[in-house]
Amino acid sequence: MLLKELAAAASPLNEQQVHKLTQVAAELNATQLAWVSGYLYGISQHGQAIAAQPAAAAQPAGKLTILYASQTGNAKGVASALKAQADASGVAAELFNVADYKIKQLKKETHVLIVASTNGEGEAPDDAIEFHKQLKAGKAGKLDGLSYGVIGLGDSSYEFFCQTGKDFDEYLSKAGAKPLLARLDCDVDYEGPATDWGNSAFELLKDALSAEAANQVIPGAPATQGVASLYSKKNPYAAELSTNQKITGRDSDRDVRHIEISLEESGLTYQPGDALGVWFTNDEAQVDALLRLVELSGDTEVKVDDKSLSLREALINHYELTQGYASFVQAYAELSGSDALKALLDDKTALREYCANHQIRDIVSAQPVALTAEQLQGALRRLTPRLYSIASSQAEVDEEVHLTVGVVRFDHDGEDRAGGASSYLADRLEEGGRVRVFVEHNDNFRLPADDNTPVIMVGPGTGIAPFRAFMQERDARDAEGKNWLFFGNPHFTQDFLYQIEWQRYVKSGLLDRISLAFSRDQADKVYVQHKLKEEGAEVYAWLEQGAHFYVCGDANRMAKDVHEALIELVAQHGGKSREQAEEYVDALRSAKRYQRDVY
Repeated sequence: MLLKELAAAASPLNEQQVHKLTQVAAELNATQLAWVSGYLYGISQHGQAIAAQPAAAAQPAGKLTILYASQTGNAKGVASALKAQADASGVAAELFNVADYKIKQLKKETHVLIVASTNGEGEAPDDAIEFHKQLKAGKAGKLDGLSYGVIGLGDSSYEFFCQTGKDFDEYLSKAGAKPLLARLDCDVDYEGPATDWGNSAFELLKDALSAEAANQVIPGAPATQGVASLYSKKNPYAAELSTNQKITGRDSDRDVRHIEISLEESGLTYQPGDALGVWFTNDEAQVDALLRLVELSGDTEVKVDDKSLSLREALINHYELTQGYASFVQAYAELSGSDALKALLDDKTALREYCANHQIRDIVSAQPVALTAEQLQGALRRLTPRLYSIASSQAEVDEEVHLTVGVVRFDHDGEDRAGGASSYLADRLEEGGRVRVFVEHNDNFRLPADDNTPVIMVGPGTGIAPFRAFMQERDARDAEGKNWLFFGNPHFTQDFLYQIEWQRYVKSGLLDRISLAFSRDQADKVYVQHKLKEEGAEVYAWLEQGAHFYVCGDANRMAKDVHEALIELVAQHGGKSREQAEEYVDALRSAKRYQRDVY
């Protein structure tokens, strides 16, 4: 009662304030009362008032995590674009590579978006092997509180189109997670559909994940990466083509070019293992031939990205004409009524082989029909740049970038056909001309950080490109690790790409071993996988010493055969069963000691 009586006597407080003060004081001990007394005295001496605490800001009903599983960088690019859309929508989001994300963390999430590419025959990308395996095995536990969305990236000409995305969708659903919106399966022209899907996703997410927390620092969030280059896939650099040199012999049945491009003043940088994206234009003669087949005038006005231009110009610059693809076969089968094309659609393997050997005009020429400009545009997919493994190290060539380009040429019913980008670089673009390029970073194909680590490189044909870059880089860094190259092509005298350079590396001691497989220089064809098995004991010994194993080149045959040879030599020389050898090889991939750049 003493405090109440004193307060009332002094009378600076009203009755209600006295009542509140009395209640608080009754709950404090002597020490606490002394501290409060000093605190209030200090405030009075500095003329401050106790600021009322603002009401707690409305917190979002969860948070958003964006995950990506990427082999060449496309899925990472889409995921980064989703992160930018999240920022623009006022939604706080974290971005992770699945390789850096613990599967158990999914139980703590409320909203997850996943972007996943598919590797090989429906396999998860190298950086997602462990995540895929654990999610399939149910290691994430029950995910009843999770809402998710999945974008799959792939190529519809392959049997296992967007399989990794489909797998993630299935596994999350089985764990009890609920789809925020339907999965998107993207073909090679993925950017527009992915952007539209992201817009739909963030319209749904904005209410659940309010903007209040957008600026807060999230513990454990990944550090912001370096400043992005001014030039990108959407904003390529117009670089000068400085060198176009044929590096196969006069009598070779292959036309392989060494291409040098100047990046001077672009600010573009790259690492060994990265790819160069090349935008190209279609051959005007091929465009005119297609227009004649569908009975259209090239002067017809059309719209592309809300811009008006002639149909001929649109076909030259904006549509894919030199690759067959399943979506065009399906569309043209309906437009033409072709029974042969309709039958192909039921056989994925036959369809893939057909597309690989038929360009758009070839598909049309089998049963040409008159089309409207809108019908032709609707059947075609947009032009996409070609990616070439970079064949140089900037430590060696500075502001240049080198490519090893196999020019695609074939005969179709007595007429010459050529690849879009390869013929553009080799035949239609003169030295000194400008080519639009960008760097596509590939963190799944990197030299070991430790220069003492041995490396084994398997690169037949133009698959030699990144290993030329590897050797230039290791040479510049005075790396002590051992290097072993497996290279193959048809003939020693005609097709030994960069022969003088490899011989120089052998002579200097940088290249410890080179194993060559020239398939047609003897009666029995010999390929790199045969050389691997011949040298199996030594290859296994290198792997046991910590060697990294790299493969670059053809995905359909060579990479599969090399993979099988690797399993067999591990089983034979490691004294393992087939299952144990497969586990050994899978462990190499999970540890990023077995990396592939295949196409």
